[in-house]
Amino acid sequence: MFTDKQNQVLAYELDSSRIKSRSKGNVSLSYLEGFDVIETANKIFGYGNWSYNISTLEQVSQEQNHNQNNVVCYKAVIQIRVYDLQHSKNVTREDVGFGIGIAKTLADAHEGGAKEAVTDAIKRTLRSFGNQFGNSLYDKSRQHQNQPTQQYSQPPSQQIPQQQYQQQPTQQVQNNTPQDYASLYNLGLTIMEQGQNLVVVGDDIFSKKDSIKACGFRWDAQTKMWFKPIEHKQAA
Repeated sequence: MFTDKQNQVLAYELDSSRIKSRSKGNVSLSYLEGFDVIETANKIFGYGNWSYNISTLEQVSQEQNHNQNNVVCYKAVIQIRVYDLQHSKNVTREDVGFGIGIAKTLADAHEGGAKEAVTDAIKRTLRSFGNQFGNSLYDKSRQHQNQPTQQYSQPPSQQIPQQQYQQQPTQQVQNNTPQDYASLYNLGLTIMEQGQNLVVVGDDIFSKKDSIKACGFRWDAQTKMWFKPIEHKQAA
């Protein structure tokens, strides 16, 4: 159902710069933020090609803690539907999330708990689509901070048919500023960091080869990709 490019991006290792951590008791937990996961879904699937529905949102408990704050816990069940580019096929996933709202006023505690439960359910549901949604964080054998990353340095300015995905820029990408490749972005192409090279990806790429070559990229017949070594600048 997904395009080859979507499958390729979904299979990439999770960029460690996206991973956040928090402590729960004596345990350090790794997680992705809610806005990051939703932004990732928009970029991989397309803004109009996925949606979610709140199947259940219910209060689980309510109490006061030792600081006299209201503590309200909510449970949410979320169903996510992802469509192909033609909206002729779709796949659904469903999972549960929990949220705790802690506030002086009962209304604020309810608001916080409900929102957190929905966000948690969205994240848990999307993780079934793989590494880019944090599924690898559940693999305790991985050292996520040492994972290699594959990433896009800049998405095209308009809605893109190839549904490319942008992760947070690294120092290497910043050394090759988006302005250097504005002509390629305007053609609907995307620059991706791969190892020590930048590569060009996009639709109908061969008809745009003159513009690609003008930006210093070379064709690799073995990998069938346009590439350019990353230039590392000396620190001032």
